[in-house]
Amino acid sequence: MKLYRMITGPDDSIFCHRISKALSNGWELSGNPALTYDPEKGRVICGQAIVKEVEGHEYSDDLTLSDF
Repeated sequence: MKLYRMITGPDDSIFCHRISKALSNGWELSGNPALTYDPEKGRVICGQAIVKEVEGHEYSDDLTLSDF
């Protein structure tokens, strides 16, 4: 099965560590990152889609994607 996640958050080291952890766990980047500015909080928000091919599992709505 192929899994998809969209990781979002403030443009900071925590966001980068979340992406780095996912990449270290076999996820791959899917497309370009997205950036937008939140004027109320005065910060940039990032989004990055990631995908992962997982063998031996069937998709179910109750999967916790971050467990893969």
